[in-house]
Amino acid sequence: MTDDKSTAGNMLDAAKAKVNEGADRLREAGHNAAHAVTGDAHHKAEALEDRAKAEVHNAQANAEYSEGKREATDGDGK
Repeated sequence: MTDDKSTAGNMLDAAKAKVNEGADRLREAGHNAAHAVTGDAHHKAEALEDRAKAEVHNAQANAEYSEGKREATDGDGK
């Protein structure tokens, strides 16, 4: 990442991104259920938006984790 964070900082950011991903996926499921019940296309569009957000958070979590792992193995932890 562009800023120089510690291993712990990167791992914390990775965990936060995973929590956000989970929340996005839960919202997606809720919108899919609402679409199945009502047939309203608006719910389907919101589900697709939440899925895209979840994918972004997943990529962010993976990047933060990789950076944290690299920081942990380079010897200084910073």
